[in-house]
Amino acid sequence: MTATAAAVSPPPRAAMAVPPRPLRVGCGEWGFRNLPMREHFEIAAGFGFAELEFGIGGGQPGRLPEQPTAADIAAFRRLAAASGIATPGCCIENDFTLPDAAAHAAAVRKAIEQSRVAAACGARQVRFFAGFTPYAEMTDAIWRRLVEALVACDRELEAFGLAMAIETHGAVRWNADGSATHLHTVTTHRDGLRRLLDELPGRIGFNYDPGNLRAAEPGDTRCAVDLLTGRITYCHLKDWVRTGQGWAAAAVGDAADGIDWAALLPKTGYAGTYLIEYEPLEDTRAGIDRSLAHLAAVGFAVEK
Repeated sequence: MTATAAAVSPPPRAAMAVPPRPLRVGCGEWGFRNLPMREHFEIAAGFGFAELEFGIGGGQPGRLPEQPTAADIAAFRRLAAASGIATPGCCIENDFTLPDAAAHAAAVRKAIEQSRVAAACGARQVRFFAGFTPYAEMTDAIWRRLVEALVACDRELEAFGLAMAIETHGAVRWNADGSATHLHTVTTHRDGLRRLLDELPGRIGFNYDPGNLRAAEPGDTRCAVDLLTGRITYCHLKDWVRTGQGWAAAAVGDAADGIDWAALLPKTGYAGTYLIEYEPLEDTRAGIDRSLAHLAAVGFAVEK
């Protein structure tokens, strides 16, 4: 080999730089739950986000009320239009694992009505919960009502032009020291997820929240992605850090022993917008900043 040929030879494959992987990122709403809706849009615009999640109900001042009026809907749509930020994802609060049959039926009616409002607000997907009864306490009757409710609601959502995404979320119990303990539910326990995937129609998707899955099952570094790939239609990004008797909500990358985001996210098969859901209220902007910085540091080209 001549000196000239050696000079133009490409570097060994192992030494070649790996281009950043594109990752479209938007803004989740839970960390804004105490802020006026206008500030949600202002913060999202300040970061340059093109997509913002919003919520209905749950008694949070930063959400639309439990029963939004036509005026509430019109005001929300004006804010969204003025900001130029899309709002395709809406969160509602529901529990379809309530042991009381009458309370369960009321929860289904409310979820359907709030989904109708979400459609009127311009949403395309609604984030549902399955419920918060611990997995160990699920009975055959509760399972049957849960599946029937999700299927019935999905039929209504389809008529509204919406899709359902069920969040992976444990049953959270707050400890005396302010930390959170996450108990398994049907959406964090692997057997529960398998049963839901088997019994629910394929058009019902999942809101993949790997942080919630890790807090419920810290030893599962897969965060159930092996089960959910192909059914993920919505995604929240956050983590939890160990503190005291349990966990505290944190930014992406805050946990020293946390999720390997660079390895995990490419396995999701999800091509939509990943929503940063930084939960603490005292440093909302800083937590979003840290999340964006960590995603960039581990090899993602963040697109907003």
